[in-house]
Amino acid sequence: MAYIEVNDLVKDYKIYDKPKGFFNVAKSIFVRTYHTKRAVDHITFSIEQGEVVGYIGPNGAGKSTTIKMLSGILMPTEGQISVNGREPWKDRKQNSLHMGVVFGQRSQLFWDLPVEDTFDLFRKIYKVEEHKFKQNVEFYVELLDMKEFLHQPVRQLSLGQKMRANIAVALLHDPDIVYLDEPTIGLDVVAKNKIRNFIRTVNEEKHTTVILTTHDMDDIEIICKRLIMIDHGKKLYDGTLSDFKRSYKGESVVSIEFESDEEYVMPEGTYPFSILKRDGAKYLFRYDRDKTTPAEVAYLVSKNRPIVDMGMQETDIEYIVRSMYEGKAE
Repeated sequence: MAYIEVNDLVKDYKIYDKPKGFFNVAKSIFVRTYHTKRAVDHITFSIEQGEVVGYIGPNGAGKSTTIKMLSGILMPTEGQISVNGREPWKDRKQNSLHMGVVFGQRSQLFWDLPVEDTFDLFRKIYKVEEHKFKQNVEFYVELLDMKEFLHQPVRQLSLGQKMRANIAVALLHDPDIVYLDEPTIGLDVVAKNKIRNFIRTVNEEKHTTVILTTHDMDDIEIICKRLIMIDHGKKLYDGTLSDFKRSYKGESVVSIEFESDEEYVMPEGTYPFSILKRDGAKYLFRYDRDKTTPAEVAYLVSKNRPIVDMGMQETDIEYIVRSMYEGKAE
């Protein structure tokens, strides 16, 4: 049996229809009307212990709702969830002892306390043994480069420092699984890289299961081997990242470098390719794989300008995901 089993999961929200006009508002005091919003629509998947899974979708797709049901915060409308044999919303205390959660910029830290005091407070909450606690603090402080701000009050920390401290707090008690909801949102490149490397290291060394929701496709590329994509509450894809790229039926990219860096102008007429990006004499051309080939693109382009080099470029995952959301890809 997999560590997480999700079968035919549904979550509906009952939303109040706010009326307009004084008479209708007064009437709604006694008689209210509602409509149902389906946030998660019959989703099924399973996750093995130690997997790192990217759970992605556009805003409002149902990602955070799914995470909240897995963590026991919300109860499903229909379907079943099993996390290590437990139903999260029925056994919330035991479920909480074995998981860590980071929800974007919602901090678990205490505003006026130094980070190290927050760590000690969470040690008491989770009843972590002193030896294990010291070992974990040393491990996470070094991995996340937190020594310089460990003694500072949380209110004095930057966004990146707070996020690193929040992730460390979520992992202090050695949870079996950690849910990371937008852990790199709003961070600079250096902070993002530290967090990405940290997540990979913790997974490799402690075999911690990770479910990551994010809008940053670099997070997915660097951290995850498996991808689950949802939209409007429905599952669109569940499989490896490499299979996701291979199975994409749509546009690809070819790199062509010209002899000079003079601007290339597309010839008149309709062509199954277009300019995607330019960097000096090097251009990226986007083409439809069902209508042409890289060789034909190079042949047509070279009619106007001599080329010195060409090569295939892997289709960017962000472009594929965006195409799927917009309904342009299968």
